Amino acid sequence: MTSVALTARDLARRSQAAAGAKDRDAWLGLFADDAVVEDPIGPSPLCPDGHGHHGAEAIAAFYDTVIGQVEQMRFEIERSYLCGDEVADVGSIHITLAGGHAVQVCGVFTYRSDDSGRIAALRAYWEFDNPGNGS
Repeated sequence: MTSVALTARDLARRSQAAAGAKDRDAWLGLFADDAVVEDPIGPSPLCPDGHGHHGAEAIAAFYDTVIGQVEQMRFEIERSYLCGDEVADVGSIHITLAGGHAVQVCGVFTYRSDDSGRIAALRAYWEFDNPGNGS
């Protein structure tokens, strides 16, 4: 039996589903050991130096301090462009924070797969000071 390789889009959907389900192990299991998460790209309170979260330990810490702290998270992908081993998803993330405060993050979310069928990079283009700005 031949296994079908996962595309970057497949990995993106699995990542989004695991984050939405708050399934830490499933989400972390999608990443290559040397992967990078830049969410958002550049300096922000989530990554003051702006260089991203590199490697399994740093990505796990990102999950614990960001994704793990939200009450609910739902992805709404409006468009998706698969090119080679990368996908760019255009859409929004609907987040409910502790206390019921709702936030919508509009942006472009890219995922790159590696040769082993895992996520090598997750990069998110969105404005930290204006997360709902989709213009």
